[in-house]
Amino acid sequence: MRIAIIGGGIGGLTAALALRQVGFETQIFEQAPRLLDVGAAILMWPNAMRVLHRLGLADAVREHGAVLEKSRWLRSDGKLLNQFSFPKTDASALALHRAELQKILVRALPQASIHLDHEFVGYDSLPDRIVANLRNASSFECDVLIGADGLHSRAREQLLNDGAPRDCGYIAWRGVVPHTPESVALATATEIYGRGQRFGIGPLGAGKVGWWASVNKNLMPDAEAREGPDSVGAGDHASIREELLRLFHAWCEPVPDLIRATALAALVRNDVLDRPPVRKWGSGCMTLLGDAIHPLTPNLGQGGCLAIEDAAVLARCFEKHVASGPSTRTSTGVSLALRRYESLRFSRTARLARYSRAYGIVGQWHNGWAAGIRDLALSLVPNSATTHFLREIFDYDATVRGH
Repeated sequence: MRIAIIGGGIGGLTAALALRQVGFETQIFEQAPRLLDVGAAILMWPNAMRVLHRLGLADAVREHGAVLEKSRWLRSDGKLLNQFSFPKTDASALALHRAELQKILVRALPQASIHLDHEFVGYDSLPDRIVANLRNASSFECDVLIGADGLHSRAREQLLNDGAPRDCGYIAWRGVVPHTPESVALATATEIYGRGQRFGIGPLGAGKVGWWASVNKNLMPDAEAREGPDSVGAGDHASIREELLRLFHAWCEPVPDLIRATALAALVRNDVLDRPPVRKWGSGCMTLLGDAIHPLTPNLGQGGCLAIEDAAVLARCFEKHVASGPSTRTSTGVSLALRRYESLRFSRTARLARYSRAYGIVGQWHNGWAAGIRDLALSLVPNSATTHFLREIFDYDATVRGH
């Protein structure tokens, strides 16, 4: 069976591995000339680590990452608002450099199955096959097409034609520092709240620290706020650092120190975008996966985790509906598997997308009265409440039936 995966990100690579584990080979088509994602950390919560364990990759991820055991919320002047431990589960919570995770996934796949510098422009659904059209390469005929091509997915555009992602009204920056300042708490995810601004810090593997920052667009000069999605600034990377130091100069340490210590080339700046949940994920022998269908704001660190869950559930559905015998290796069996995958994934991904968007709205409150109420509420949240909320996310196991 010929399976084409559009996109060589975390979701696409994991889907290829999960399908390969149940007997299906895939071909991945990635538009970038090389797989490289600098400057960004990624969280692998227990719900994603279970899938990576099933794929035999959990040890490699642990080797390159740092375990997270607790979280704390601070005010911009450094005052502690609250702290809590993560609930104990059968899997760890880790943070690592996204590029390291990508390398682990790539090494686990046959190199001949990954095609770089292949820009996907659309597909043709024919009665007996799908043709994936590529701008700078020959078209690829396949029996199944999986669109894992991210937030600005062309596969989604052709399927749904539902326009551009929605702008959440704030901008995010990300960076990685090659050393750990003394003020960074070990095994702890830290989130610092200001008025219309936030800053997050977490240890990574090999002594590195990952950080992110977010600022409401209405707090920025018009020229800076108007820069488009996935931009790195109108000028050079140095202008991004100057912009960040201006916005966070009065914040507690290690915030300014981390900004100064980040290599200019490692700074990443993006508009924060998402999409409302939709029920239609595919048609016939085509479906979507990860950010292509359910992009989340980065507030819960679940974007990559949900894509990894998608991959595991998709493979389970193929194993059940397509791999049981030659008679099910038909377009009918494939369509049944894809629709089952989509129905299993909609509720959870929609719910976490709503949680993440709401968390971001509250976190970005700028009004002084509202920000004060938020900080007071955060200081009063009991550990039992955070444990209950996190268990809903962490305890999900995409590798077993019922999920």
